[in-house]
Amino acid sequence: MNSRQVVFHDAGLLDYGQAWELQEHYHQLLATQPDETRDPKGYLIFVEHPHVYTLGLHGDQNNLLIDNNFLNKIGATYYKVNRGGDITYHGPGQIVGYPILDIKRFATGIKDYVFKLEQAVVNTLLQFKIEASRLPGATGVWLDAGTPSERKICAIGIRASRGISMHGFAFNINTQLDYFRWINPCGFLDKGVTSLQKELGTAVNFDQTKEILLDEIAKVFEMTIVKAL
Repeated sequence: MNSRQVVFHDAGLLDYGQAWELQEHYHQLLATQPDETRDPKGYLIFVEHPHVYTLGLHGDQNNLLIDNNFLNKIGATYYKVNRGGDITYHGPGQIVGYPILDIKRFATGIKDYVFKLEQAVVNTLLQFKIEASRLPGATGVWLDAGTPSERKICAIGIRASRGISMHGFAFNINTQLDYFRWINPCGFLDKGVTSLQKELGTAVNFDQTKEILLDEIAKVFEMTIVKAL
């Protein structure tokens, strides 16, 4: 294998807990190999989750605005996880990406790694003629950043252990945005969320969008993608 090869796994619709176990499995595969001879250099999972809220390691549980009874009513689950960032929502119609990468092979550090994730999403949105950018002091990808109408279209929250990344991004495509009403997304009280569908005024081809995003990630990180069997 070459020095920048990454195995891609499209997990389809998968329970959050099962996806977390899959991440841990891939992380362990990398972490137990000698640093200089790891092959491949990483894994990349794309997945959709059933409705779920996840809270980062240092997040504020008060940003979940509903109780367990209401969670059950709306068919959602809740996890406290070991990534950075605050609370976010995952659900059908959203591309969730979990890169499990030997970071030093693909970035100069954590900040550069996050920057590249953001850039891949920005580049994907340009394919749909949507201009997006970063917002100082807030990770993720935003539309109309710095204006009263700023709104997030992709959340990012990561963890790095033994030089290997976990968790990743949640990119709203045909996402049911109503589910964001019951949290303070990423801990913000004054910022909106949006989706590709909402911005375009029509649902988009989900599988095609995944392919575009995968291609942009490969370009930005200069990685060679090998699809898992």
